[in-house]
Amino acid sequence: MVEFRIDRRSGVATYLQIVQQVEQALRLGLLAPGDKLPTAKEVVAATAINPNTVLKAYRELDRAGLVEARPGLGTFVRRSLARPQAAADSPLRAELTGWMHRAREAGLDREDVAALLASVLEEGFDGPGGSTGRGGPYETNKGSG
Repeated sequence: MVEFRIDRRSGVATYLQIVQQVEQALRLGLLAPGDKLPTAKEVVAATAINPNTVLKAYRELDRAGLVEARPGLGTFVRRSLARPQAAADSPLRAELTGWMHRAREAGLDREDVAALLASVLEEGFDGPGGSTGRGGPYETNKGSG
């Protein structure tokens, strides 16, 4: 089961943090079709956020076709976003882990790494010759999968 981490200083709406974390877990294969998400009550107990915030996030995930609410049973994953290349045991992840160790050894902190990654992502996906034609970071590709 996924455990949500809420960063109140991030500037990102709490419900979007939940949506992003579910999408990340789906991409990494940590959640699979049929898996149950924590109940709103469980999320509230673990994070001290408003239950309506959790429900808003789950509705957003439902609208995106990623989960479905089953009355009396809970909210379940409907489809995966996982790709083998992004799995926890993939060679790409191992390379990125090695890069992260080198970045830390070079003295970069979390913010430095985040800025560097954001810059490279921008160039690689949205810059000249790298456009994917997809929407923003919170938009899901509803036609796939």
